[in-house]
Amino acid sequence: MTAKHVLDRLCLVAAPDKAAVLAGFFKTGKGQYGEGDIFLGVVVPQQRRLARECRDLPLPEVARLLASPYHEARLTGWLILTYAYERAEPRRRQEIHDFTLAHRTAMNNWDLVDVTAPKLIGEHLLVRPAGRRLLRRLAASPDLWERRIAIVSTQAFIRAGQFDDTLAIAAQLLADPHDLIHKATGWMLREVGKRDPRPLRAFLTAHAELMPRTMLRYAIERLPEAERRAWLAR
Repeated sequence: MTAKHVLDRLCLVAAPDKAAVLAGFFKTGKGQYGEGDIFLGVVVPQQRRLARECRDLPLPEVARLLASPYHEARLTGWLILTYAYERAEPRRRQEIHDFTLAHRTAMNNWDLVDVTAPKLIGEHLLVRPAGRRLLRRLAASPDLWERRIAIVSTQAFIRAGQFDDTLAIAAQLLADPHDLIHKATGWMLREVGKRDPRPLRAFLTAHAELMPRTMLRYAIERLPEAERRAWLAR
């Protein structure tokens, strides 16, 4: 099995009408965050089915998918890695994690980050706390997608009841200029609050006045209505 086989399969189910819609949804116009991205018009469930079939695709062939100009080829490549990681033994998992970091420039839209980072980076670092320093460095990157990788990767820690890294990176991103970081950070703070509202409230007490409006709205979405109004009033 090769990258060409995967791309040929994607092309068989491509839908130009969907491609046009997706290009608009993922902001591919000039000056937008997805500028230049090209879509085939393949829906995610179709890509997931194909990725499961191809989970044993060799890493050099996955690299060819990640280098594709087609968004769906890159997403399918990342999905292949997430399915391969689930079944891999420890040495192979380390290989996939290292490959992910080496090819992270291909994680260049928010959906590619969100389906990949929590497992291939966050889950891997869950049992390697010393390696989490990487996320602080990514949070300080000038690259939008590396900053999103940093905060979204912590979803794996949140699921395990570990909140400190999420809160620290969220504080690091308070002054970020991009709406996609505001949304991702607010989303992770909301996930913290769903599991334990106390650390969320402590974070809000310290930072609510500095949080971008979108970040704050996302963070408090699951709190009682009266409390949400109070935080927004601040």
